Amino acid sequence: MKSKTRVTAAVASVCLLLFGLGSATAQTPAPTPAVSIEDLHTLRPAYPVPSGQPKAVEVREVLERLRAYLDKSTPAQLVSRSSGVPVSDLAQIGDDTAFAKGDFLLISYEWGVTYSGMLAAGEATGDTRYKDYVAQRLKLLADAYPYFRERMPPKPDRRATMRSVVRPETLDDAGSMCAAMIKADRAGVAANLRPMIDNYANHVATRQFRLADATLARQGPFPHTLWLDDLYMSVPALAQMGKLTGERRYYDDAVKQILQFSERMFVKDKGLYMHGWVQEMSVHPAFHWARANGWAILAMVELLDVLPEDHPGRAAVIEQLRAHVRGLAACQSGTGLWHQLLDRNDSYLETSASAMYVYAIAHAINRGWIDRLAYKEMVQFGWNAVATRVNALGQVEGTCVGTGMQFEPMFYYYRPTSVFAAHGYGPVLLAGAEMLKLIGS
Repeated sequence: MKSKTRVTAAVASVCLLLFGLGSATAQTPAPTPAVSIEDLHTLRPAYPVPSGQPKAVEVREVLERLRAYLDKSTPAQLVSRSSGVPVSDLAQIGDDTAFAKGDFLLISYEWGVTYSGMLAAGEATGDTRYKDYVAQRLKLLADAYPYFRERMPPKPDRRATMRSVVRPETLDDAGSMCAAMIKADRAGVAANLRPMIDNYANHVATRQFRLADATLARQGPFPHTLWLDDLYMSVPALAQMGKLTGERRYYDDAVKQILQFSERMFVKDKGLYMHGWVQEMSVHPAFHWARANGWAILAMVELLDVLPEDHPGRAAVIEQLRAHVRGLAACQSGTGLWHQLLDRNDSYLETSASAMYVYAIAHAINRGWIDRLAYKEMVQFGWNAVATRVNALGQVEGTCVGTGMQFEPMFYYYRPTSVFAAHGYGPVLLAGAEMLKLIGS
């Protein structure tokens, strides 16, 4: 009996200690607060990235790291594919001629964005090396184009050097590079680009497959498919052709694409676009892939940059831009970045799309299309987060690799990321250049 009593007393003592009861509590003083209760509201939040307005010198440093890396990793040189010997006489161009190997291609839709980003960075910083980067590479393309065109068969191997310039087959081949070349031509930083520009523009305007109402479309992975990506692969080129030639038909077509894509693919209650739409489907599963939404908002701001003020479609495009900005703002994560699937917070944080949003929203603020007070702090936080993704070598980390279109979520959740995914570089250059304008430097 005494043994049982001792056990019961011991258990009671342990309970008193665990639950803070009895005399044990009275003997333990309460911890002293680090600040008074009245001052708790003054504590600084523990942000995962720097907050507030970035310093111009820091933005410039990020841009310079990017420029230096890309200048080194994308040589502007033609070589013999078999021997690696440089081709100095363009008359000797043949089937064995290729671009010198680098980390990225000089001709791709991703590099069209990069050329545009370099031009923007040069304008924002006043540093001529950014424009020199564009001029050197586009001059090489312009000089080589007649020789490759002369030798290119009607149906070349898709891997043939300069095939996508001489014989563009898709919007991916044509639109982004076309827009970048027109910007470069207008800026006077490269010569003799018009033959390539006209060839690209002819594909976008007349040869690409369209639906019955003239909406640009693809025949894969299903017939009569809209890819949201194609807004960027078409609209900037059409808009820039309107600016270059003065022909309003290009502006009309560009506005039509924005509005007709939006009618089918913009989910109004979320303020986000779905990635794919198929004409013959009765139900359209909505996967809000981040980079596709980035292509859409880039297309809108690039169109508005050159669309005449009196164009009858201008107000509708601005309203569509504002609706999209509201949707994107609601999806920004607490890190400042956006998720791979915008409305699914368990998907990873993705860099290229985040940079696209930073650029487009900052640009819209600077142009007066959206409210500065409503979005400036948000976009600064976004830039600060994007800047952390540029490593010491000048490589952009956390960028999703090239991605097709599907109607199931795992396809997007598990796409890998890579510093060699070319999609990240142009958007970060654009975002940094626009942030310098936003903060007044």
